[in-house]
Amino acid sequence: MKTKRQGEWLEVIVPRKWDGFTIERIMKKEWLVPRKLLHKFRTERSVTLNNESKHWKQTTVKTGDALRIRLFEPQDLEVTPTYMEIDVIYEDDHLLVVNKPVGMDTHPNQHEQANTLINGVAFYFQSHGIEASPKYVHRLDRDTSGAILFAKHDLAIARLGQQLKERKIKRTYIAWAHGKVKPAKGEINQPIGKDRHHPVRRRVSKNGQDAMTHYERIDYSSEFKASLLKLDLSTGRTHQIRVHLSHMGYPLLGDVLYGGKSDPQYKQALHAARLTFTHPFTEEHIECLALPNENSALFKPYHVQRLSHSFGK
Repeated sequence: MKTKRQGEWLEVIVPRKWDGFTIERIMKKEWLVPRKLLHKFRTERSVTLNNESKHWKQTTVKTGDALRIRLFEPQDLEVTPTYMEIDVIYEDDHLLVVNKPVGMDTHPNQHEQANTLINGVAFYFQSHGIEASPKYVHRLDRDTSGAILFAKHDLAIARLGQQLKERKIKRTYIAWAHGKVKPAKGEINQPIGKDRHHPVRRRVSKNGQDAMTHYERIDYSSEFKASLLKLDLSTGRTHQIRVHLSHMGYPLLGDVLYGGKSDPQYKQALHAARLTFTHPFTEEHIECLALPNENSALFKPYHVQRLSHSFGK
């Protein structure tokens, strides 16, 4: 879809598939704009057709018309900006993808906490003149590194959130698991529920939520006595990979919560390496690759090369 930012407005050239649609249908059915945001757009006249404010229910659009939506009005930061270096993988007017380091929370868990990734992204926005407040679309555990998606405005977070709910945002992980995982390729289809004996831990439970993990062994390290795995999730349950691999008898290196051996260099050898989704406005296929640092304790240059090959890079 052809789009262009013009100041505080996003201009969308009406595609053929929208020909004859009312503005209301586009806002409600095609873009699934939330009710609160719909009300804001109506009352503030934030949607125009060919530079004119029109009645949403009565006005139909034609292929090639210019539909404009005011998406980029300045917003105050809702989190405290904190200086830190962040690794930006992808960015445009609507969203930002960042490679989160290990040992960092995605967002504050306490009111005074200000050393999280979203605080760093807020500083990035501030220092780059982005007058918006970052909104995370999904999270990673403190000790899981890799790609995290942020939205820059209210409609972007709404549309990306809907994609996440519909499981259209795909994440591929890499991990080191104790032992030589067999079979070398397969799927783990086991429901996951809370462990009533522990405040945080999850477990495989027949009364839990459906959970499906697809895995492939990429390499085996005699040094670590562990398997390097690539994993794709059909569902997104809390601690899903950690629970499923532990259930198979191959817990993650360093993941003592689920049976892994403690190591001072890392707490769980899990990294979100690839993020793929459909852009909420241009409808392009977006693929973001966040390979681990070659200087890390777990991923030697050889391993990164193997992983790059497995991802087709």
